[in-house]
Amino acid sequence: MDSSALLHLAVKAALVAGEDIMKVYKTDFSFERKSDNTPVTLADRAASKSIVEALSASGIPSISEEETLPEFEIRKTWERVWIIDPLDGTKEFIKKNGEFTVNIALIHKHMPVIGVIYAPVWNKLYFASCELGSFLVETSELTALLSFNELLKTAQKLPLQKTPAIYTLVASRSHLSHEINQRMQQIKSIYGEVNLIHAGSSIKQCWVAEGRAHEYSRLGTTMEWDTAAGQCILEQAGCSLNTFDTNRPLNYNKENPENPFFIARNLN
Repeated sequence: MDSSALLHLAVKAALVAGEDIMKVYKTDFSFERKSDNTPVTLADRAASKSIVEALSASGIPSISEEETLPEFEIRKTWERVWIIDPLDGTKEFIKKNGEFTVNIALIHKHMPVIGVIYAPVWNKLYFASCELGSFLVETSELTALLSFNELLKTAQKLPLQKTPAIYTLVASRSHLSHEINQRMQQIKSIYGEVNLIHAGSSIKQCWVAEGRAHEYSRLGTTMEWDTAAGQCILEQAGCSLNTFDTNRPLNYNKENPENPFFIARNLN
C-alpha cells in the first residue's frame, strides 16, 4: 500500500471504531480499573479489536493501549508500526462530555508519518501525512464508505486560523498539576495576559494545530499512544510537539513507551 492508501485505511478504521464506541456511549455502561488504576470500558476493548483487525490488511504490526505490548526484542526489528489509542480520554467518555477521541498513527523509523484523530461525538476528523499535510473534516456525514478523494474534497487544511491575540494555553481537564501552574506563571512573565482553556484527550493537540491555542504543555505521565497521531497532525500543520527539556521531537516504539514531559506549540 502507498501512503495515501495507508492513510485512508487508518481513517476508515477510526470511523468504524467511532461507531463501536458510540454504541456503548449511548447505553448505561459500566467500567473497570486496570492494574495502573486507569479506567477501561467495553468501548475501549471493542474499538481496539476493530482497529487492530482493520489495520492488519496493511501487513504492518500494531501496538494498542488495550492489547498486550509485544516484547521489545520483537518490536525493535519493526521499521514501521501502527500505534493506537482506541479510546483516548476514557475519563471524559465516562463523564459523557464528548471530549474523547480515537487515535491512530503510523510510525516509520521511530517518527510519526501518518496521524488520524477522530472525535465521534463532535463529528470531527483530523488526519495528516508527510506527503499531504494536515487536515480537518467536520461533518455529520462522515462514513467509512467515503472514498479518499471525497474525503479530501471536504477537508480543510490546518491551521484554520491565526492564533489568538492573547497567548492561549490549553490544559488537560483531568490532569491539572502544580507544574502547569508554574508554566502559567512563566508564560505570564513573558506575554503578560494569558488565557487558559481546558479539554480532554488528544483534542488539546488538535486545538494547537487548528490555531485555537498557542501551546499545550504536559508535565505528567503520558504514553506513546497518547501523542503519536497528534504529533503528526501538529508537525504537518507547521507546529511541533517536542520534549520539554531538549526541545526535540518525541520518538516512538521505544523500549519504554512512556513519554518524557513535552510541549506542543503552534509556530505559525
